[in-house]
Amino acid sequence: MTSDKGKDRGEGEGKVVFVGAGPGAADLVSVRGARVIESADIIIWASSLVHPDMVARHKEGAELIDSASIPLEDLEPLYTRARDEGLLVARVHTGDPSIYGATAEQRDLCRRVGIGFETIPGVSAFSAAAARMDVEITVPEVSQSLILTRLEGGRTPMPEGETIASFAAHGATMAIYLSAARNKALQDALLEGGYQPQTPCIIGYAVSWPEELMLRCPLSELSETMRAHKLWKHAVILVGPALAEGPIATRSHLYHPGFRHEYRPADPAAHADLAAHGTRGVLDDAPADTASAATGTVSGTPNSPLDKEEHA
Repeated sequence: MTSDKGKDRGEGEGKVVFVGAGPGAADLVSVRGARVIESADIIIWASSLVHPDMVARHKEGAELIDSASIPLEDLEPLYTRARDEGLLVARVHTGDPSIYGATAEQRDLCRRVGIGFETIPGVSAFSAAAARMDVEITVPEVSQSLILTRLEGGRTPMPEGETIASFAAHGATMAIYLSAARNKALQDALLEGGYQPQTPCIIGYAVSWPEELMLRCPLSELSETMRAHKLWKHAVILVGPALAEGPIATRSHLYHPGFRHEYRPADPAAHADLAAHGTRGVLDDAPADTASAATGTVSGTPNSPLDKEEHA
């Protein structure tokens, strides 16, 4: 077993904390992350990606550094001073620092300087988009996997074998980052990989920011929809059959009355039904009047479906 020596330094030698600031809204940062920002001596944040409200509650005298226009090398003097003076640095990153955060190289810089570090996770744009649209990305028997990726062929090279089409062949849920500007190539690759044209897509632009825009469309209209709304950046795209609107046809075994585990015995009749027929959706198992109320039906006429476009 190995340990990361970058985290083993004693108190008083300074510290860099990578804080996941979430997708944008200032109240979507963790309590732990907010406390670090509020108590930091130096706050390094990118104004192009992080909402200013995220760093507004800094302590008096804190030094705020906008990293939007500086390279990694310009952080070295700050980390060195923090090490020498025993200062706390909050390195504030959008979303979760572990996803397209370029934090691995920053940890190497901390190792080179000799300052301790740690990371506080954050809410990623993909999970914020799913929550905003009230969908589950891992629906039982539909998709139990999530692929986080980006379209190949951009300025940052992709490893050999990692392509949108090859990932699409799995039919799982995909969350696609950093690909909005080449939306037509993205759509073509998803279709080439095996997704059906009617596969549900969710587009989240500036999720949780005041200018947030959430869109739904079938895969066949992905590029057209993004072009119509001029979405070239700051967008995450979710694709997959699990994202379909409306009731699900299957449910998990865990909360099924016929499923036994160490905290609950199985109901014999429900267990027999589960073994014979598998799971059914909650609305399929519900009495007719309950199902009608849950689906929003009145005298047999369903409510209008969700608009294709939703604004915050």
